[in-house]
Amino acid sequence: MVVMARRGLVFLALLTIFLGLLVPRATAAVPVTRYEGSLEGARYLVLVPENWNGTLILWSHGMYSLAFPEPDRIALTSQPTTESYLLEQGYALAASQYRTVRGWSIEEALTDQTRLHDWFSRTVGPARRTIAAGESIGAITATLLAERNPHRFTGLMTFCGNLAGGAAHWNSGLDLGYALNTLLDARLELVRITDPAANVGRFTNAVQAATANPQGQARLALANALAEIPGWFDATRPRPTAVADQVFWQGVWDRFYRAGAFGIDRVALEERAGGNPSWNVGVDYRRILAKAGERPLVERAYAEAGLDLDVDLERLAKAPRVTPDPAAAGYLAKFGLPLGGTPVPVLTMHTVADGTAPAAHERAYAERVGPGGDLRQLFVNRAGHCVFTASEEITALRTLERRLDAGNWPSSGPAALNAEAGKLAPEHQTIFDAVGEARVTTTPAFARHSPPPYPRVLPF
Repeated sequence: MVVMARRGLVFLALLTIFLGLLVPRATAAVPVTRYEGSLEGARYLVLVPENWNGTLILWSHGMYSLAFPEPDRIALTSQPTTESYLLEQGYALAASQYRTVRGWSIEEALTDQTRLHDWFSRTVGPARRTIAAGESIGAITATLLAERNPHRFTGLMTFCGNLAGGAAHWNSGLDLGYALNTLLDARLELVRITDPAANVGRFTNAVQAATANPQGQARLALANALAEIPGWFDATRPRPTAVADQVFWQGVWDRFYRAGAFGIDRVALEERAGGNPSWNVGVDYRRILAKAGERPLVERAYAEAGLDLDVDLERLAKAPRVTPDPAAAGYLAKFGLPLGGTPVPVLTMHTVADGTAPAAHERAYAERVGPGGDLRQLFVNRAGHCVFTASEEITALRTLERRLDAGNWPSSGPAALNAEAGKLAPEHQTIFDAVGEARVTTTPAFARHSPPPYPRVLPF
């Protein structure tokens, strides 16, 4: 398999992402006033161009893992060249790094971002329009900011967000580990982890071992389907077709993006929540698989391996379950559950094959918002977590602003969006290739997409 030769490259690429060292901060072609400092222990960065157009974008960063050092760079946008473009177009950009930089720090983020917004109004001046924006777990932060402070914001924009909520996200991690324990004897501590490093080691060993034979591949495919983790990782290539290749890439998602559910990030979550917030009591895994987007891969993998899928589903049904600590579950709801009220216009964007925050999060959020909500959702036909071009990020912002200007959503079919994004300069048409460890040129890839249901929306 061609993909097998690349496995050694992936870790270094992902480590680079976590450290925030992919590119230097872009330089805008207009004079920019830079404000940086600390508010009550939270570092911040604010950039205001000389030609400020009155719009402020308040950016909420994603969750930085405790398994990696704190990034020194404060992100202001998702893609690096978006920052310089927006400054040149007159947008002010601001972000807090939060008092607690790493881990599930939404509680601190809500306070620190609000405090920075107040500082901006006092120091720079009130913005004519303030847009809350964020990516990944930061999308939850941005959404909660807008839902709980609608008087502060004019619009909300999220990328690759875990918008089904914190409980849904962590429950899916628990489901992945539960299936590995039941079907592959991974011997993981799912909650109340006593040795996070050893637990992550057992997780990665179980995943790697499972990819070595058809029977392991089938069961690993099932475990990943329960968490809606796709068999597509390489953003520069189409989804592979062979079962072994697809399961291999699911394993890459597992080892480099989902291992935190079994390590120090899980431990830190339980410490701040005051116990275990996750559960699988009452969960029907047969029902989850029936609606899963990866079900065809599972059925094909089991057929090729000569295994009986019903037998393994029955094993999942009969194994002992995990119950939550109610107060901890309540904490995660308070600091992790968007309600979907859309008090301001909301635009979301997601790649179709995201193993960290599956696109199914968008369906869960849309169902919570309901048909009368002020929501527009965009999808990009690409694999990866937050793997967008700057041109796609900019086009998404333009779409939201047209809604804010006109009072109704513009037509946003994929062809029109791709044509608009394609007109931007070549430096805005790149993505980071985590397999090849380089930025590569691509084309805008907006597409129509209907995500499957998220596996673990409340109450389960």
